[in-house]
Amino acid sequence: MLDFLELLKAFILGIVEGITEWLPVSSTGHLYLCDEFIHLNQSDAFKEMFFVVIQLSAVLAVVILYWKKLNPFRFVHSAGLPSLADRQLSGEPAAARPGRRLVLDRKTLNLWARILVSCIPAGIIGVLFNDQIDEIFYNVPTITFTLIFYGILFIVIENWNRGRKPKIGDLQGVTYKMALLIGVFQLLALIPGTSRSGATILGAMLIGASRTVAAEYTFFLAIPVMFGASLLKLLKFGFAFTAPELIILLTGMLVSFIGSVVAIRFLVNYVRKHNFKVFGWYRIALGIVLAVYFLAKNWGA
Repeated sequence: MLDFLELLKAFILGIVEGITEWLPVSSTGHLYLCDEFIHLNQSDAFKEMFFVVIQLSAVLAVVILYWKKLNPFRFVHSAGLPSLADRQLSGEPAAARPGRRLVLDRKTLNLWARILVSCIPAGIIGVLFNDQIDEIFYNVPTITFTLIFYGILFIVIENWNRGRKPKIGDLQGVTYKMALLIGVFQLLALIPGTSRSGATILGAMLIGASRTVAAEYTFFLAIPVMFGASLLKLLKFGFAFTAPELIILLTGMLVSFIGSVVAIRFLVNYVRKHNFKVFGWYRIALGIVLAVYFLAKNWGA
């Protein structure tokens, strides 16, 4: 029987995941802290899967919001045939209109190719050593250190970038070499508390990308990365969900999707006028709070 309190916990965790997945503040750090106070009364295996698979709905938010940029298929009008406007005036159904043919947009295909190149480093290391990395690094000292360390890095890099004109002003300016370098930076995110979006944004900015390009590229890069990670966790857990487990998972995914839409729109609008320093200070503050809380908890124990 499903406990309403468990459903409420899944709702809250979905909000936290959806918002913090895209902001460079570490969703892992937030979920780790949240789990201390709103602990899901489910098996460890289910919780491990839940925290990863709710990212699928976060990916769906990116796909929907950026469908025009991500979809490589285009309908074009063949020369010498009635114009689209003329066919529309005639009331002819779109599906039956002559002169429309499906083509592949090369720029979009090249963008996907660069994204896949960026996935190579983390894909190889993640598949080979994911369990060992979690076993060694998934702990409070590591998460605290990475939160504070990368928070400082954001502030330092923004100060270094002050007055500099970005070399890359749009996504087409990201070369394959740059894509691979961004992928190397994404390797850092295998360590809990780093933030996948934070690592790739820092990497993109260091090689000369504008804040907007860095943010959008990390959104797109998340699609294959998070889909792959979710698939691996699902295969590891299996598909034999109990009814309460399935409802909890779907609730977390739905709320994560809504939170992701809000977070993505916020970040894109924010970085057009502001820098990432505020996220650096926030990470430092969160790292300190996390350290103080667990030190006090262990001291009391």
